[in-house]
Amino acid sequence: MFVTFEGLDFSGKSTQVKLLAEYFKSTGANVEIIREPGGTAISEEIRNILLDNKYSEMEVETELLLFSASRVQSVKERIAPYLNKNITVISDRFHDSSIAYQGYGRGVPLDFLIPLQKFAIQNAVPDITFFIDIPIDEVLSRKSKLKVEDVDRIESAESHFYERVRDGYLLLCEEEKRFRIINGLLSIEQIHKIIVKEIESLINE
Repeated sequence: MFVTFEGLDFSGKSTQVKLLAEYFKSTGANVEIIREPGGTAISEEIRNILLDNKYSEMEVETELLLFSASRVQSVKERIAPYLNKNITVISDRFHDSSIAYQGYGRGVPLDFLIPLQKFAIQNAVPDITFFIDIPIDEVLSRKSKLKVEDVDRIESAESHFYERVRDGYLLLCEEEKRFRIINGLLSIEQIHKIIVKEIESLINE
């Protein structure tokens, strides 16, 4: 099974990724976690560039192509080989992030961006995608509790950017049946229980 998690920054998805991995392991399943960007030697180097605040002048097109390059490496080197061995893969972000962030958020034309993502992921289409949804005010509230130096280049975005990204995610949720929207304001345990229920339902189909 290939499971992906999406959401605005500070939505709590990374916590849920770890909890779901623990759940799968408790059932005896082999599971691997992928983070985006990153996960391979090359992808981690790209991650360092993408998130470094000193590259504030990075062009939108450069950002998109770097994310996509990292994704290709991750799919070829880790995701596809794991899936071929019947290992469950859980990814903290995947191609939907580029559609939401660089497409709806940054304004890159979707007629270019979407085919690029299909090229990047090849046959690695998620079986189910969880969108952990939180209001923009909550994003800003959670970010305000961090030190300035702990906020990366992407996370430094203003509220209007996050509004466009969230709108993009909600449109994706309407278009793609694999999406499940979860209220990110629920407790960590409540969210985890909802996710496990959805996973078990998918397994039993």
